[in-house]
Amino acid sequence: MKILLTILGLISLGLGIVGMFLPVLPTTPLLLLAAALFLRSNDRLYDWLMNHPRLGPYISNFLKHKAIPLKVKIISISMLWLTLLYCAIFVAGHWALRLLFLAIATGVTIHILSYKTLK
Repeated sequence: MKILLTILGLISLGLGIVGMFLPVLPTTPLLLLAAALFLRSNDRLYDWLMNHPRLGPYISNFLKHKAIPLKVKIISISMLWLTLLYCAIFVAGHWALRLLFLAIATGVTIHILSYKTLK
């Protein structure tokens, strides 16, 4: 069972890292899931993740404060809208798909803004 949890944790970690660059893939829940899976399966990977210079503080701050730093909010929302507007304007051929891109951008923006801002 520990091997399965470790594998799922690695998959979640990988998807979380990819989510930093793809606006629609949720980074925070995937990194939190990876931390929880590693906590139950692999102490070494859990310690590595929580002490990672980029990922560790991100996870710790979210767990402690249930908040997102202002810089992360600005970058996330900006990248989200740039990417999805590009897709809506240049990629989507049908108006329904364009509306879907805009609806996704709006929903994710509302979700991100619903969290407190970490100062």
